[in-house]
Amino acid sequence: MFESRKPVNTMASDGKLHIVLFPWLAFGHMIPFLELAKRIAKRGHKISFLSTPRNIERLPKLPLNLAPTIALVKLPLPAVDGLPENAEATSDVPTEKVHFLKKAFDGLEPGLTQFLQTSNPDWIIYDFAPYWLPPIAAKLGISRGFFNAVNAWFLAFLGPSTNMIDGSDPRTKLEDYIVPPKWVPSDSNLAHRYYEIKWIVESAQNITADVLDTYRLGSAIIGCEVLATRDCEEFEPDWLKILQELNKRTVLPVGLMPPSVQDSLDTNDPWVSIKGWLDGQTKGSVVYVGLGSELALNQETLTELALGIFEKNQVGVEIPRDDGDGSLRKNSVADSVQLVMTQDKGRIYRDKARGMRGLFGDKIRHEQYIDNFVEHLQNHRQIDKR
Repeated sequence: MFESRKPVNTMASDGKLHIVLFPWLAFGHMIPFLELAKRIAKRGHKISFLSTPRNIERLPKLPLNLAPTIALVKLPLPAVDGLPENAEATSDVPTEKVHFLKKAFDGLEPGLTQFLQTSNPDWIIYDFAPYWLPPIAAKLGISRGFFNAVNAWFLAFLGPSTNMIDGSDPRTKLEDYIVPPKWVPSDSNLAHRYYEIKWIVESAQNITADVLDTYRLGSAIIGCEVLATRDCEEFEPDWLKILQELNKRTVLPVGLMPPSVQDSLDTNDPWVSIKGWLDGQTKGSVVYVGLGSELALNQETLTELALGIFEKNQVGVEIPRDDGDGSLRKNSVADSVQLVMTQDKGRIYRDKARGMRGLFGDKIRHEQYIDNFVEHLQNHRQIDKR
């Protein structure tokens, strides 16, 4: 029911851990999970990275020095009515069909269970989707970690995991989500824009899901023994504390895991050519437009974005949108870019960005977070089954 590129052993005789990583079927999840896998493997531990065949084949190539310690295990994705053929990731399907992918993902349960039974790992680190996994791992005596591939504030904004499961979230109206929730710091402005929460609610109403995402996430958190998040104390100390208080679980930041081109010797890697092109450009001459890997803009929005960039050819930040429908206009694009890059009142943004550069690029600091996380895994694995 599963296929591995190399044999997977049980607990090594030298005391090293065997850790299974099981991400959700989206490359925005799989890639951070793979980065975490590589960093743990660098410390000599055995990794089994589980996903579906097409996703395994589309992952970035492993560094040659880590290939012997990371097993890429293929779990065949069951066919589901409504899911297009060969669709194995969210990038393969439109938003309105992602719930079919989740239904197919739930069909991985038997294959995953068999793998866990035969490979006898020390830990399994999983994503939000497999709400059914924690009880299985607990029954097999396998320690359980939940990995949040984004910042701590995201989970903290959602509230206690118990609320996600029993539906007791006090926020019941759209208007409740456009103000900060009561459990966040009083000086925080963390809230949805109206068009954001409107889109979320309308999208949910158009989809008949067997299991709600909030239930999946809440079950994943409640079933874990440690909650790891892609964050660091220097960046979000308050949110890390809130996340732990809300969920009554040990919360461990694993650092920001800044990528390294040197991790791969593959000259065909797209990033190698992209970086080469960037290195050849004049400083301050390139505009980066961050839209997300799967966002589909309509033609009007795309045109307004392009016109705004061309009108003020500088580097931009988040751009104000219409609060009702989320649309943007070229003037708002141009004004935002000009504010941050040229005007005196935008100096605070420029200074902040320079200050963050040192933190985000401090690989030694972020490697220490991985050391602390791995030490926790070593000290808290279940040993009664050995």
